[in-house]
Amino acid sequence: MGTEVATNDGARKLVEASRALREALRCFDPGLFSGTECAQIADELATSEKACSTGRLLAAARAVVLGAHREDGVADPVAWVARQAGTTGHQAREALELARALDTHPETKEALLSGTVSVAQAREIAKAGSDMPDQERDLLEVAKHADLGKLREAVRNRTFASTSPEQLHRRQVAARRFRHWRDALGMVCFDGALPPETGLPFVTRIEREAARRHRLSKQAGAPERFESHAADALVALHETEGDGRRSPRADLVIVCDLYAWRRGHAHEGEPCHLIGGGPIPVDVAKQLAADAFLKVVLHDGVDIHKVHHAGRRYTAELRTALDIGPAPAFDGRSCVDCRRTWGLEYDHDDPIAHTGPTSYANVKPRCRPCHAEKTERDRAAGLLAKRGRARSPDPP
Repeated sequence: MGTEVATNDGARKLVEASRALREALRCFDPGLFSGTECAQIADELATSEKACSTGRLLAAARAVVLGAHREDGVADPVAWVARQAGTTGHQAREALELARALDTHPETKEALLSGTVSVAQAREIAKAGSDMPDQERDLLEVAKHADLGKLREAVRNRTFASTSPEQLHRRQVAARRFRHWRDALGMVCFDGALPPETGLPFVTRIEREAARRHRLSKQAGAPERFESHAADALVALHETEGDGRRSPRADLVIVCDLYAWRRGHAHEGEPCHLIGGGPIPVDVAKQLAADAFLKVVLHDGVDIHKVHHAGRRYTAELRTALDIGPAPAFDGRSCVDCRRTWGLEYDHDDPIAHTGPTSYANVKPRCRPCHAEKTERDRAAGLLAKRGRARSPDPP
């Protein structure tokens, strides 16, 4: 009986504290506080929000186990959690899966309840912990000091390092998915995942066509968001050219150790991967090499031995060397200023207007915002002509 009373008292205190917090927030006016005070409030509320989300999740999962959702007249536990949290059925199902997984990840559970990581971050850590249990503590440290994107990057890097290319490829193929739904505007929305050997050509086509449309819209004086042009490019992706053929420009770049390529499999320290897509088995690389529009870069870990461009349309070797990134990682291009990988353009560090050469040392990838800021800095430094038509950026 004593335990039951203590439990009930704990529940009462949580309910009262939750109601008190909501009442304080109902009267909250940020205009009454200084910037420093608002920053402190935002920090504290972010921590409380993460802790509250965890408490709600664990309580809902326990209620489902005990069948309490039926008392609300809802037979489906996923539908009950979705209604309670105001989420979709898919999100509610993921939340219940995370609650079950936390039983085997006590450190992640503790970090959640203390508010140092979010539910979304915990989901990534729990997924990784199933395959890499020794990495949980390190990933929790990353999550405490980074956003969700950086955490996912850390998980991906550790997965690449701890999984053989063959096993990784099998998992990628098994994890492919596509789902769609309608939003409040009636828009068709979707979410999916593709293995890198099919996903990279897919997004490359979209990004290239979106960049072309974006440039044309700016020239016409009616620019739209790049994302809008990407949506149009996606719709146009399945369309054929006038002669009935599909556009061939869907570059897939494989970087492979020269000796691994010759041998047919890679040894330790002999990378074989897709630019932007991670490691792949050498036999998969050779299967992909049958593609007529593939780029293959063979190297010995220090020097590039061969850059081969297959297909009817020639692409400069310089462009490929820039696309694959610096040796020895050859992990693809990203903005030299902010590390973004989407919507990149090539920019001359020393501008062409200042007689800068088009060379590997002088040309750098930059995202559109960073490219624009760099252009303004060059103009302020007197490196660009004050008037005249600007040079169109190279397509990604």
